[in-house]
Amino acid sequence: MRITRRGLALPLAALCTRGAAAQGSYPSRPITWIVPFTPAGVTDATSRLASRKLSQQLGQSVIIENRPGAGGTLGTEYAARAAPDGYTILYGTNAALSGAPAMYRRLGYHPVRSFTPIQGWFESSNVLVANPSRPYRTVEEFVAHAKANPGRVNLAHAGVGTSTHLTAVLFESIAGIKTTHVSYTGAAAALTDLMAGNVDVMFDYVATTREHLANGRMRGLAVTARQRIPALRDLPTMGEAGLPDAISSTWSGLFMPAGAPPEIVARLTEAAGAVIRDPEMRAYGEGNGSRPMDELSGAAFGRFVEAEMIRWGEIVRRSGAQPI
Repeated sequence: MRITRRGLALPLAALCTRGAAAQGSYPSRPITWIVPFTPAGVTDATSRLASRKLSQQLGQSVIIENRPGAGGTLGTEYAARAAPDGYTILYGTNAALSGAPAMYRRLGYHPVRSFTPIQGWFESSNVLVANPSRPYRTVEEFVAHAKANPGRVNLAHAGVGTSTHLTAVLFESIAGIKTTHVSYTGAAAALTDLMAGNVDVMFDYVATTREHLANGRMRGLAVTARQRIPALRDLPTMGEAGLPDAISSTWSGLFMPAGAPPEIVARLTEAAGAVIRDPEMRAYGEGNGSRPMDELSGAAFGRFVEAEMIRWGEIVRRSGAQPI
């Protein structure tokens, strides 16, 4: 597979007193919410709604800060290096926390040891979409075309290690095809090039493709869910298309840098749990074809993240994809 990528020291007693006061009044100032992707994407949109809900729960402003690049790893590394005081939180995704360890030779963080998991957000499936001028209308036709033209199909994704990339790696491995990967700094730019005909296919979220599918700017081939998605009822699943092992999902969640005081972790976990159970938040996710992960918080969410890192690492190794 070929990838192209476009003071003064204070007495100890004083420090302890200040630390206890900070924990007891948390949060006493605005919180920075790191989004490791570009604005206008599904991760950014979800974060903005969730951050407003979290602000209401905590009684303090929650400010979005976009830090995109390298498949979400740059913003994730920035969050990992922040002070573990509860004032920097991360919208983490499987891209940077389960896929990146297998796709990047060096990371400035560890997906498990560098973070304290707070709450799972949403689990979503991807859609395989194509430019409508291309000659294939089904997964079967696409696979046949790709086999007849090895390396000549351009497959766009939002960056190495992102869910759009990992889903493609899994699909190619199972379908037995080779494409040329074209890497972008975010899904929005990739989708724009897809609709312009500059690339042929890509995997992306229901939320960002549904409108374009409805108006004919792109063609849907299949979804990676186990069952058909209500928002895209006419599209078959990969299983129905003859590739049942090409089922995959992406996930997201809220994290803090490791080492935060337990009282702050508990306060943020309580607030984040209330956010994901909020009716408006759930309706937003479900309307985009996503499942709320309200059952995963704290240690349970951490075990999930570790298992996903191992699973996707094995998928990438079996596929033969080379780390960069």
